[in-house]
Formats: sequence, C-alpha cells, structure tokens
Amino acid sequence: DCELCIMDYFILLLLLTEPDFIKTHCTAFKPLGACNNTKLLVLTVATQETDGFLRFMQSANYFNYTIKVLGMGEEWRGGDVGRSIGGGQKVRLLKQAMEGLADQEDLVVLSVDSYDLIFAGGPDEILRKFQEANHKVLFSAEGLIWPDKRLQDKYPAVRSGKRFLNSGGVIGYAPFVNQIVEQWNLHDNDDDQLFYTKIYLDPQQRESLNMSLDHKCHIFQNLNGAIDEVLLKFGTERVRVRNTVFDTLPVVIHGNANTKIYLNYLGNYIPNAWNYERGCGVCNHNMVDLSQLKYPTVLVGVFIQQPTPFLSEFFHRLVTLDYPKDKLKIFVHNNEVYHERHMQRFWEESKDIFNSFKVVGPEENLSQGEARNMGMELCRQDPGCDHYFSIDADVMLTNKQTLKILIEQNRKIIAPLVSRHGKLWSNFWGALSLDGYYARSEDYIDIVQSKRVGVWNIPYMAHVYLIKGEVLRNELTERNHFVLEKLDPDMALSRHARELGIFMYITNRHEFGRLISTANFNTSHYNSDLWQIFENPVDWKEKYIHPNYTQIFTENYLEQPCPDVFWFPVFSERACDELVEEMEHFGSWSGGQHEVRGQHTLRPLMNCDFGCSLQGYSVTHCDLGCSLQGYAVMNFVVKYTPGRQSYLRPHHDSSTFTINVALNSKGIDFQGGGCRFHRYNCSIESPRKGWSFMHPGRLTHLHEGLPTTNGTRYIAVSFIDP
Repeated sequence: DCELCIMDYFILLLLLTEPDFIKTHCTAFKPLGACNNTKLLVLTVATQETDGFLRFMQSANYFNYTIKVLGMGEEWRGGDVGRSIGGGQKVRLLKQAMEGLADQEDLVVLSVDSYDLIFAGGPDEILRKFQEANHKVLFSAEGLIWPDKRLQDKYPAVRSGKRFLNSGGVIGYAPFVNQIVEQWNLHDNDDDQLFYTKIYLDPQQRESLNMSLDHKCHIFQNLNGAIDEVLLKFGTERVRVRNTVFDTLPVVIHGNANTKIYLNYLGNYIPNAWNYERGCGVCNHNMVDLSQLKYPTVLVGVFIQQPTPFLSEFFHRLVTLDYPKDKLKIFVHNNEVYHERHMQRFWEESKDIFNSFKVVGPEENLSQGEARNMGMELCRQDPGCDHYFSIDADVMLTNKQTLKILIEQNRKIIAPLVSRHGKLWSNFWGALSLDGYYARSEDYIDIVQSKRVGVWNIPYMAHVYLIKGEVLRNELTERNHFVLEKLDPDMALSRHARELGIFMYITNRHEFGRLISTANFNTSHYNSDLWQIFENPVDWKEKYIHPNYTQIFTENYLEQPCPDVFWFPVFSERACDELVEEMEHFGSWSGGQHEVRGQHTLRPLMNCDFGCSLQGYSVTHCDLGCSLQGYAVMNFVVKYTPGRQSYLRPHHDSSTFTINVALNSKGIDFQGGGCRFHRYNCSIESPRKGWSFMHPGRLTHLHEGLPTTNGTRYIAVSFIDP
C-alpha cells in the first residue's frame, strides 16, 4: 500500500526531527503504530465466580491480560439476558469504572462479557488489530439483529462483513468509551445492546466518536448465527479459532445466545486446553492430592432400573473399589423384582462393610426420577456428605481407583468415560441437536476411542458421575432435578446443570470400565447371564471362562494324558456351578439309564463359542468366538449317580472329535468317575472342574465312563462334526 508507505516514512521523519511533536500528538498517530506506550485494560462484569467466569480468567491469565472485574458479590438485577432483553447493570458498572479513566488518552479499554467468553490471543495482538482499524471505538459485530429488528434499515450498509452490533465486546480509547457510557441513565434491567445500538446508529455520534463495527471478525467472534463459519486451527503452542468466511483469526470468542454449548466445545481446545503435540494442557490444573488429605465422605447412589446382566459382578466391583469403606455410604434403589435375590445377597454380605447402607425396593413404586432425587437429597441434607457418586447397575467399573481419580480431578461434576465394548455407544454426548437430543461432535469418536485424551466439557452425561456435595447445597438446590417434562432423568439433570452454568466434564485420562448392554436380557432362565455371550462377550468371558484359558496359546498350557487326548482349562468354577443349576432347574432329565439334559441350553455355549480346531489331532488354534473348524449339533450335560446311571459302557462318539468338560469336583462332589480309553489302556480318573479333555470320536478312541461310586458327577459334552 503506497499510501501507508508514505505515512510510515512521514512518521519516521517526525520521530527523527520532532520527537516532542509525536509525543504531544500521539493519539492521532496510534492507528499508524507510532505510539509504543499504549496500555490495554480489560473490564468485565461478573457478580459471582461461575464456571464460565473461571474459564474466562484462566484464558486471560494465560495471555497475561490486565483484568478488572466489576460487580463481584453484587446482586444481579440485569434480568435474564439468556432469554430476553436486559444487561443494563453491566453498562452502569462500566460507567462507574470509566469515571476514573476518562482522561487517560493512552489507555485502551476492552469491555467484554466473561461467563461465555474465551481469549484466543494476547493483548499485543488486540492492540495491533485495534490500531490497524483506525477507529476510536470498535464494537463486535454479528449477522443477526437484536433486540429490535425494526432498526435494521437504520444500520449503515456494508459491502462485506457482518452488519449488526453486538454489545458483548467493545474496545476503544478510554476517553471515547467514557463518552458513550456516561450517557447511560436507564435501569439495570434495561437492554445494554439496545443502548449501544441507538448511539451507534446516530450518524452524528458515530462520526464524532469515530465508531465502527469489527465487521470481519478481526478481534471479536460472536458465535450466534456463525457456528458454520468457524473452525479450530491447531498450532504447536496453542489452538486458535479461524473464521473461514473472512480468513481471520479472532481474539475474543463469544458464545452469545444459544451457542454456549459450542463455546464449551471450543473451550476444550483454545487457547491451550488440548492440542495434538502436547495433549491436555490444563488437566492437572487445580487437582487435589488425596494422599495429602483426609478422605472425603462419599454417598454412593446405586440404581437398578431394569433387568441387568452380571449384577453380582457389579456389586463385587463396588465392594472392591480402592476407597476407605468407612467413608462410603450406600443408597440402592432396586426397581426390579427379578433382582431381589441378588440384592438380598449383596446386602447380607456388605451391610457391615460400609459406613451406612439404605435400600429402597420395587415395592416403593418410585419412578426413576423420584428415586434419583431421593439419593441426591440424602447427600444434600447431610453436611458431612462431601461427594455424591451416582452409578447405574449397567456400569462395570474395572478400575478400582475410579472414585479417587474423579475426586482428585476436582471438578464440580465429572464422569468417567465408559462405553460398550467394541461400540461407540458411551455415557456422554459431545453436542446437542436443536431440540436438545444427541448430536455427534467432531471429536466424539476420538474421545471415545482415546485418540484424544483429556478432561472434556460436555453437554450431557449419564450412567455414572460424581457431584460435589457443596454444589448440591449451593447451586443445584432444587429438589426435583431429575424430573423435567418428557426428558429421562439424566437428560433432565444435564439440562438443569447447563441452565445454571455448571460445567459437566468427562475424563478419559484412564481406562475406567464399560457399559453393559441390557436391551436383550431374557430373565426367564435361572442363571440368565449364561445367555449373554453375544450381547456382552467381555463380561461373559470374565465370568465364565477359566482364568488360565489364554495360557493355552501363550504358554502352551495344556496336557496330553493319553495319546491324542488334550486336557486344558475352559470354564470358570462359576460357569460350572451355574450350568449345573440351570440343568437341575430345567425340568426332568431324559430318564432311562442315560440322564442327559440341555441340548437347547448348551447350544449357545458350545456350538461355536468355545472350541478348538483339530488338524491332524493336534491343537492348532483355540479362541472365544466363532473360530471353530467344525459344527456341533449335539451339546448336552450328563449326570452320573450311583443309584441310577453311574457309568457309561465302552463306545465311540458320533463325532469327528469330542469336547468333555467336568462341571464339578472329584473328592468334594463325588467319588469315582473318569474316562478310560481302551486302545491305549489309558484313564483320566481325576477330572478337574472346568477343564476339558478333547479327543477323536470315531475309530481310534473307544472309551467308557468309569463308575461314579458316591455323590453326583456332571459333565458337559459337545460332539463336533457328528
């Protein structure tokens, strides 16, 4: 720009020949960069330290802004600016603050909101961009007009950029800002944006005060109506927001109107919260060290709202949490009659372990929302309750440190990330649709899959979360947070928290556990968990597969007691016990000399779900899942008793090979028993519970069941390729 070059040359000559002239008339040359003593003061109004305010201050401190907070501790009388007009109290406070600054010509004042605003750049950048604009006062701009649409035609036309004023950001030299705000003579609940708009639309004042709007978002980015035009720009040191329409890097990011959720998303990254090179930059801020403190008291609210598989395992993980049990109080709401026997067993085993134990059963006929309100109220009414930990029975916490980790993270509300095995279904949403339901955020998959690790501000959480007791007593003070219109309880609580400006976080800094699928849980069986192999394969494996099973492949953990007979662990003792219970509760056995049962019952377990490939009668591959090189249509349990069927005569099986699993223990449950292979004169007389021996069925391995002399012996048999 030749004109700019000439002016720079002119300024250089003045600096060399007339330095006093420049000093005296510095204000006139500020837009051209001739002054180097300009200061920036940020003024913001905040009557209380909300989560949004603390985030604002964190970003300001990162860039070393000079901040003066107005109105802290004062009662807010500016109306509900999130839903209607208001905010005049901010102008009044700014007017009072400017009275002592009006004569400071070298002071640039930046007046911004704080609850819904983040800095993405530093004060030097703001000063440079402001001076380049060559105006005395700049207001932030937006594409939507508020609060009086009738004023639209009075706005100056612009060839490019946003046309309408937004009062969330104002920057200007102190004397000129003072001339604007000293005109305020309205009430605290009058509208601040309408006040500024009328002054700006006055052509005489617009010219005399040299006012303009930041039309192309060089300094201010208002998100309302503009979400689609902003993107995150990742750098090695910090993250910026880029306006793709004007190709600018705004410094002040304002989540006005209904864009606060999106601002929270941006705040998970800018300015230094997370980037690809360094990961999470703020995760360790304000953490507490439990090893240096007295352990806080936690009320654990457990909610069994539908038939849920693996409930006994859920209770076991709850009991084995690494946290002092005298600091844990338990509240359980069980809404299912089916689970009363599980609940009774848990209560009998654990009632003396915890500080206190309260159970509300299905006879109370409470709704989910009512039950959750009851649990939360127990903590709210107890001054000694430091935290409220809510957990649904479909959450399988595998990390014993979960409670400690959440407390140490020191957030008002925080949840551990849990998801369904092998799926993207989790306990949080990264964004909301316009009607308040699920929408996928850009980073949702990366967070669920732990490709981005940190502590994330989210709009919705469910299933498991920790809330500080002081938050329940001072902020979430209503008694009915879980009941709202047609929303489910977790949606209702999340909505209340959002409306109160309370941030909810989820952490994936550790592996915490998983969510159980309850959708297809059939409770018609005596041990219904046995049928969950496909719905919840990981939990099924942990409960029913022998702990040494995988060592078959990693450490060759198998034996060959007879030629071409392989002996290895398959089932856990729990699996064996439940299979026997299932058989005994199924109805009558087959009768006659052969007491056999369970063709239908065993099929899902032994058809293609565990088994070993047989190639040349040697074990070459074995795994959970359908990797079996063969097909089993005959799967059954055999019961041996001395008084009825105590043995089985020599025979060949109708199979290519046979899998035979001992379901109980010799010397404890029965005497005698075993299997003898005639061709090799070899016997297995001490079968191990949960272990399987696999052998060819035809031609080579004629065998017999040795007599059971006392007690009852059970075996599970599967004929492969009959």
